[in-house]
Amino acid sequence: MPITKEYKSTAQEIDLLEDGQINIYGEEEPDVLEKSVWDKSVKVEENGYYWHKEPIFKKGTNVNSEKPIVAELFCGCGGTSLGFEMAGFETVLGCDIHTPSIQTFQANHPNCSTITGDVKKVNPVVVKELLNGRQLDVLIGGIPCQGFSLNNRKRHENDDRNFMYKEFARFVEILQPKVVVLENVSGMRSTGSFVTDIEKHLSKIGGMKVKSKLLYAPDYGVPQKRSRLVFVGIKGSEFNFEDIIKTHGPETEKPYVTIKEAIGDLASLKPKESKKKYKTEPFSDYQKLMRMNTNGSVTNHTAPNHPKATVEKIKNTKPGEPMYERFKQRIRLDWNILSPTQVSGGIRPQFQLGHPEDPRGLTIRERCRIQSFPDDFIVKGGTVQARVQTGNAVPPLLAKAVGLAIKNYL
Repeated sequence: MPITKEYKSTAQEIDLLEDGQINIYGEEEPDVLEKSVWDKSVKVEENGYYWHKEPIFKKGTNVNSEKPIVAELFCGCGGTSLGFEMAGFETVLGCDIHTPSIQTFQANHPNCSTITGDVKKVNPVVVKELLNGRQLDVLIGGIPCQGFSLNNRKRHENDDRNFMYKEFARFVEILQPKVVVLENVSGMRSTGSFVTDIEKHLSKIGGMKVKSKLLYAPDYGVPQKRSRLVFVGIKGSEFNFEDIIKTHGPETEKPYVTIKEAIGDLASLKPKESKKKYKTEPFSDYQKLMRMNTNGSVTNHTAPNHPKATVEKIKNTKPGEPMYERFKQRIRLDWNILSPTQVSGGIRPQFQLGHPEDPRGLTIRERCRIQSFPDDFIVKGGTVQARVQTGNAVPPLLAKAVGLAIKNYL
């Protein structure tokens, strides 16, 4: 398995991450890294787990499902696919360049076809062959969002990753799916003319009217302040975003899901400790939903192994307050709030959010809960790469709401 590239430092104090990797940012994020880490003139460093060799194809067995079928490009660990499955679709293909993401995707979709590799190297005709002559109902694309992300200090209009929607369009042109769904972060709307360009391009290529809208994840039962820009086009119809039904919030009978309701039943942990049993019986509807297909045990619930200074920093931070002076988004969670947007954190992400009671960062299971991944969803790849996956993912409950609305058109 490849590792991330070695980082050369001159003046910074290097300390160790929970899993023994070098922490290039340092607990106090020193100014000495401003040039190499934040400066837009320095090319973005790449995740060392990307598969740049020839794509690896694995053919699945579920393409003959009686359900409407979905293929996902830039699938990551499969949050959007999972949401569409919750809405009654069958995922038949996932493609991504990040090897741990594909490992996670395969673990949770054992009968699904997968492609590990750069989508630029994949011929859409090969995907068509994997479908065994069946027309694709929905083609999903979670195109790379880092170039648009408001959390990215190197965010700029000409980031190479901003143009990956053209690769998605290649597949739309050849596969001619009944529906296209493309998603990205809210920052795309304020970066050049990308939203208009994408709508026009996909509309022409797909023979449909493609529209977009910003969707707020808490409105669909996700315990996290997260917004995603979603593009939808349907052959023969014009999609109405009002058909996406909100389940929580001021327009409904249900309040937003709090941190307590989301993770309060998970066991308390000391640094590096793991537990497979729940702390309590589920005491919220959300917890019941997350535990629906489990057998009473939980996976991926291991506490980070923080240095003592980090433990003290979290311990001395009031719930709801920032843990770092310069990084206001890195807070210690409070039981009674929504989580801030959970991010991937670059290629070597540290913990982002502190636990409300324990002096530690979140476990991968807690990150999954905050994204609305159910407890039977297994994340592969180790702590650091699992943070990348859970931070990049579309919340399944948000995707489910979109899928339910689209299913009515089909």
